[in-house]
Amino acid sequence: MKILIVYYSRSGITKNVANILKEKLDADIEEITDNNKYSGAIGWLKGGFNASTGRLSEINPISKNPLHYDLTIIGSPVWASNIATPVATFINKNYKDLTKVAGFVTCGSGGGEKALEKMSEECEKQLEATMILTSKDIENDLDKKINTFIDKLKL
Repeated sequence: MKILIVYYSRSGITKNVANILKEKLDADIEEITDNNKYSGAIGWLKGGFNASTGRLSEINPISKNPLHYDLTIIGSPVWASNIATPVATFINKNYKDLTKVAGFVTCGSGGGEKALEKMSEECEKQLEATMILTSKDIENDLDKKINTFIDKLKL
């Protein structure tokens, strides 16, 4: 099965998880980038506002076409109980090219369920598998959570 992992990461946490998945699944990987500045406290507030109001951003082009993959795993931080604005923009531009989709989110403590529901709605597909990683999970159970997510994929 040919797998693509697509993710956005503001702080590097989602990127780290995406790279672990890439290694464990021997998948291709693509980082979603945009020209908005979401760093620092102002960027955090801006990101939460944009996500909660459904605003999209201008993301930079990606090099891999999701249409050429059997499964796309989408990773996002949780912003105001939503997927990050760059991830929402990626899905908006590519949802018709997504064959099967799985999703994971990283968050401080909550909002992951709502964010994954939003991801599924935006993709117009039921997610094959989901994973919510809180700060506590990342510190204590990361490998176990990732292995459970991979098992749910039924590869």
